[in-house]
Amino acid sequence: MAALFATRLRRLRLNAGLTQAQLGRQAHTHSTRINQIERTTGAKPTLELTRALDEAVGADDLLVELWPYIQQEVFPYWSRAVMERLERATDIRQYAGSTIPGLLQTEGYARALLSLGRTLESVEQLAERVAARLGRQVRLHQADGPKLWAILDESVLVRPIGDGDEMHDQLARLLETARHPRITLQVLPLSSGGHSLMGRSLTMARLPNGAESAYVEVADFGQLFDEPAEVTAYSVTYDRLRALSLPPSLSLDLIRSVMEGTRHAERIPSRSERRRLAQVQLQQSGGRRVRRGQRHLPSPRPRP
Repeated sequence: MAALFATRLRRLRLNAGLTQAQLGRQAHTHSTRINQIERTTGAKPTLELTRALDEAVGADDLLVELWPYIQQEVFPYWSRAVMERLERATDIRQYAGSTIPGLLQTEGYARALLSLGRTLESVEQLAERVAARLGRQVRLHQADGPKLWAILDESVLVRPIGDGDEMHDQLARLLETARHPRITLQVLPLSSGGHSLMGRSLTMARLPNGAESAYVEVADFGQLFDEPAEVTAYSVTYDRLRALSLPPSLSLDLIRSVMEGTRHAERIPSRSERRRLAQVQLQQSGGRRVRRGQRHLPSPRPRP
């Protein structure tokens, strides 16, 4: 529906002889916002903006009538495309560069993560997204479920999502999931250095007929590749990351170590507490207190 809305808006804009900048001025928004709507790369338009666009291009309420259907879409079209393939896939390979893969998330982690979404518009929509994400995990444990090989960037393990208990439970879930005979986990250590997928995540899905797709995702957008040459290139990239990653047994040891740290880690002092502690340490070591903004001069040496 978002793609249909975008196509209709662009056609109506061109028929009205308007550029994106001109339409933006008439609708009291920026040309960049018009471009995002027409390319379905940004947040969904609000009802107020839809009415302004409808009036500016003379759509006679066509865009306004489409608006409710756009809001019913739980996920943007680019993520739904790969979800459809994952439902039918026999083999899944994933590299997670920023968060735990959705197929392995706990409910607490998923809710904390999805609540950060820029396109999230209501509590009801959050509940829908969490339920949809957890619902897709069922197939992993079915008798005909797919094989899953997931590479997690080490930063994914140490970046807390939600509170300490939720992150601890998420890491525990990874260890539990890794016992499944069809699931393999590896960790790409930070010490491995840079690579071509930094800032992105990759999902490779093989269907029953042997066809394979590659899905590359950044924070606000994802793209699905079906062309054999492109899929092969991403498959080679994935294999290189797998070679750089820790072996599965050592990866689980690292996950376990991080998990234990989330449970027993000390609370990080606030900035004011750190300043107070520093002043106490200075008093204890030198008997003098350094006032904020005051330059400390060394005491004069005694003359012979």
